[in-house]
Amino acid sequence: MGLERFNGFMGSSPDYGKADIVIMGAPMDITVSFRPGARFGPHHIRLVSVGLEEYSPVAERDLSDYVYHDLGDVEIVPGRVEKNLEYIAEAMDGVLSDRKFPVLLGGEHLVTLPAVEKAASHYPGLVVVQLDAHADLRDEYLGEKLSHATVMRRVAEVVGGRNIFQCGIRSGAREEFRFAREETNLYHEVNGENIENIIAGVAGRPVYLTLDIDVVDPAYASGTGTPEPGGCSAKEILQALHMLARLPVVGFDLVEVCPVYDPGESTSLLAAKLIREAILLFGHNFIAGHSTTA
Repeated sequence: MGLERFNGFMGSSPDYGKADIVIMGAPMDITVSFRPGARFGPHHIRLVSVGLEEYSPVAERDLSDYVYHDLGDVEIVPGRVEKNLEYIAEAMDGVLSDRKFPVLLGGEHLVTLPAVEKAASHYPGLVVVQLDAHADLRDEYLGEKLSHATVMRRVAEVVGGRNIFQCGIRSGAREEFRFAREETNLYHEVNGENIENIIAGVAGRPVYLTLDIDVVDPAYASGTGTPEPGGCSAKEILQALHMLARLPVVGFDLVEVCPVYDPGESTSLLAAKLIREAILLFGHNFIAGHSTTA
């Protein structure tokens, strides 16, 4: 009788050394402003991933053709925001130093900040593409500089506002939209024209891609902490990901999945499918690029 052992995201290899792509969780859930529970996102995304096929008929690639390792979760200390960001930065730096492609599972969106900080140190000229319902550009939220509501403002301080491309943004304070219109590249809808404009604007520079699952309309992805009506469909976000594969993406995260509000598991399943596509698209390109420059 055969026994199948569940060991992280579907199809992941236990061999870190041979892996070109590394998945890791950052189950931090401290600064969320509405519904808590994103700390359980990384585990649940992995759990439901086994319900998907490893083959993508759109990408025409199969996970079995790649070696990717699930590193597990960064240890999170309850209530210690800055300490946890240090731990995430340390883990991210290790993956990048080993010349591997990182796939980070949140957790709240603030986990993107240390990931971008380390990616920028490894890839000069880094551009950040944000797929999100919310601008996340407040300078502070309830007196706090470090929050999932301020994460992109902090990211702008790392890479520069003009190096941020925000797409799907349909919620935020007046001041955030004023800042975005003046300092970043703002697109309200996830559609082909806007994605093409982003691709043209990036102009071949290294890209860190961050995807907040609430960019998708809650009709398709209700399991998130701050759902915002009026978003794109599941099909449209998958299409956007495939279009963005034309860019030299060097790191990817998917954040804000909140399983407690996902009774049908549709949000977690969509997240797992996006992770699969990210491995097959961005990981594939990353491996190809490094093999030609090694």
